Amino acid sequence: MNTLICMRVRELLLNHKTIHRRFHATQQTAQKRYRVNQWINSPEIMVIDEDGSNLGRMRTAQALSLAHERELDLIEVSPLAQPPVCRIMNLGKWQYLQSQKIKRQKTLETKIIRLSFKIAEHDRQVRIAQALKFLTKGHKVKIEMRLRGREQAFVQQAKENIHRFITDIAVPTVTEQDVNRMGNTLSAQIVKK
Repeated sequence: MNTLICMRVRELLLNHKTIHRRFHATQQTAQKRYRVNQWINSPEIMVIDEDGSNLGRMRTAQALSLAHERELDLIEVSPLAQPPVCRIMNLGKWQYLQSQKIKRQKTLETKIIRLSFKIAEHDRQVRIAQALKFLTKGHKVKIEMRLRGREQAFVQQAKENIHRFITDIAVPTVTEQDVNRMGNTLSAQIVKK
């Protein structure tokens, strides 16, 4: 009976390890991997120096010896090119540059600022400050004005209010989408120059 329990425990532990290993294997493949040094399997490659100058086509073994002489790594940066493009540089520096590149890639959002037809001056200044903050961060700003009831008879005045709002923003802007009407809503989209 005791040996039966030991066998069952051993079986459970082995199953746990395989599940654990499979989980880690999927996590590692999510990161982009670059072939480095002897793992580059193409016979001929295009080589770029650590200064960024193009050394031209050469055999992989010759490029590896060149990188070894300079005490640097040979990194395959563009494996799909014909021939693959490799760069001679420090692997740690390359990984750091790639992580910084990913951090800098931010998604630009379109921020919406809603104005009313009878907006008070202080509220207008608050909305201008919000638009200024969004534009300096690099976002697009969509300005909306919803007309209700009798306000729909004064579309031209509402368009002038939106144009005045855009000109009062301190940052130079480009109107990406001019004031247009969709139903009872007027909207314009601006972006920083």
